[in-house]
Amino acid sequence: MVPALIALAGCSADAPQSVAAATQPAVAKPAMVPTSAPPAEDFVASGPIVVENQLDLAAQRDGVVTEVLVDTGTSVRKGQLLGRLDDRQLTADRDAARAQAESILADLKNWEATVKMAQVDLDRSEKMWKADLITKEQLDHDRFKLTATQFEFDREQKNYARSVDVAKSLDLELEKTRIIAPFDGVIARRYARVGQRVANGDKMFWVTATSPLRVRFTLPSKYAASVSQGSQIEVVPAEGAPELHSAKVVLISPVVDPASGTIDVTAELTGKTGSLKPGMTANLRLAGAK
Repeated sequence: MVPALIALAGCSADAPQSVAAATQPAVAKPAMVPTSAPPAEDFVASGPIVVENQLDLAAQRDGVVTEVLVDTGTSVRKGQLLGRLDDRQLTADRDAARAQAESILADLKNWEATVKMAQVDLDRSEKMWKADLITKEQLDHDRFKLTATQFEFDREQKNYARSVDVAKSLDLELEKTRIIAPFDGVIARRYARVGQRVANGDKMFWVTATSPLRVRFTLPSKYAASVSQGSQIEVVPAEGAPELHSAKVVLISPVVDPASGTIDVTAELTGKTGSLKPGMTANLRLAGAK
């Protein structure tokens, strides 16, 4: 009897522990709250306002300025004459070269006729030699005469071509005495004065286009993926009235400058440009750069 009681007592002692373990509530884990990416920040920079066509027109040869037809602020058209250097000596040399070319051309026509006449004489001599009317020496004489005449004709052809090239070369030198506007724009600065002696390479005029206006700026390489051709940016003059303008990116440098870690970007202004002018500094904002 004793063993049975011991076994029963052991079973009753373990039961409360099992019930307590079954009824113990489970501890809930805290829920993970999803985190959103921080909003992209706008990139702000500044850069100069430029135009594609802007350059200093320089003298292409030595000479004396005889005429200045425009001044600072004058609007010009492509091909318009802006100034002129003394061209009297070149004009005389060119006219002399043309006269010489015409003279050589007359000689060339004369030698052409002589060649034809020598050919006729040779044809007649060949017929007469076949008919035993002349000697072989006479036939050879006419044949050599034709060859010599042909050489004279060829020489005059070369002389005429050379004289024409000389006249063309002088025409090109004459063109260098005329300062021509290379594109539509405005005279930003005039360096030349009438009577001034200039050397080859001396500045004559500063010509600049007025449109389309572009703004150039540098962008840190970490923002390179945030900009592409056609991206819109906002442009505001750095000084003066706070005008807001729109521009779109037209050029992006394909390489990063290793010294500064930046890339060059060019944007072209769209719509009315207001008070913006080439050479001004503008502030710009690229929205949503990451």
